[in-house]
Amino acid sequence: MNALNSNEYPIDVLIVAVPETAGSALYGMLDVLSATGSIWQALVRSNDQQQFFRVRIVSPDGHLFTCGNAIPVNPDFSVCDAPEAPIVILPELWLGPDDVLEGRYPELIEWIRLRYRSGAAVYSACSGALLLAETGLLDGCPATSHWGYQDLFRRRYPKIRFDPAPNLVYADPKGRIVTAGGTTSWHDLALHIIARYVSPGEALRIAKVYLLKWHDEGELPFTALVRPLPHGDSVVRQCEDWLRDHFRETDALSRVVEHSGIPERTLKRRFKSATGTTLIDCVQNLRIEEGKRLLETSPLPVEEVSAEVGYSDPSFFRRLFKRLVGLTPGAYRRMFSPVDEMLAPA
Repeated sequence: MNALNSNEYPIDVLIVAVPETAGSALYGMLDVLSATGSIWQALVRSNDQQQFFRVRIVSPDGHLFTCGNAIPVNPDFSVCDAPEAPIVILPELWLGPDDVLEGRYPELIEWIRLRYRSGAAVYSACSGALLLAETGLLDGCPATSHWGYQDLFRRRYPKIRFDPAPNLVYADPKGRIVTAGGTTSWHDLALHIIARYVSPGEALRIAKVYLLKWHDEGELPFTALVRPLPHGDSVVRQCEDWLRDHFRETDALSRVVEHSGIPERTLKRRFKSATGTTLIDCVQNLRIEEGKRLLETSPLPVEEVSAEVGYSDPSFFRRLFKRLVGLTPGAYRRMFSPVDEMLAPA
């Protein structure tokens, strides 16, 4: 999909903006793509400058408005203008973990569908994937977004194979729909677009200028493993409360069944139905989340952290930690060391 012929540049890009849009993602993406081909060249005093992307903003009605944190947006187009471009970007939205977009922007959603059917590539960053999900274009496909929305995707969009771990996910083999993960994943998305439509070398130059980091570790190190999910099963809720106090105990699973007062198989079925996770996964998540806290806040060796959270076998703790967090305990500690420790003299 690289536009190898210089006569094909600049490539038109349309970034969608609505009142829920995060201004940092909107203008960050606009700035980085617009500067591609010129900012590095200017800094190194090169005359070989070129405009690779012509970036414009499209909104539902084209009128001046403010987006997240009262940041002004002056769109170039309304969807009623039927603007066309080979690249459409849906940046991050300010939405709660239980917010839904159903019925908010029907004309915009239909325009996104039309652009895709007409051959455009559609990219979303972070919660922009929720707007993309409303189009139905992700049904049956893998996708990612911020980890905070995985429960919403499970409930609202069950046809989408949601994975909160990676930083970029291709919905189709040709990469015409790509979703990016957490809040600053627009960095990864911008570098991906530049590498794809211009060159990997230009993407690297932009990364150097803007100090953009490719999040190759994915989202797992930043993901909260314990997230209370609203549901109406009072027995399961009591069990969740009990486990938060007793998860360190070696017999936590058998004791929570006893605490519930219902048969083990019934509890496991109801627990999975109400929370979306199994009993054993719940205990493991609670233990690993506490392990993360201890690694962040204490100097305890990994072996002692393992024992503190309920695992007598440190090697099992390390393997489970790596599987759920994406990093070893030591790497996690280095990544999330307190700022005052990082600034302390060697």
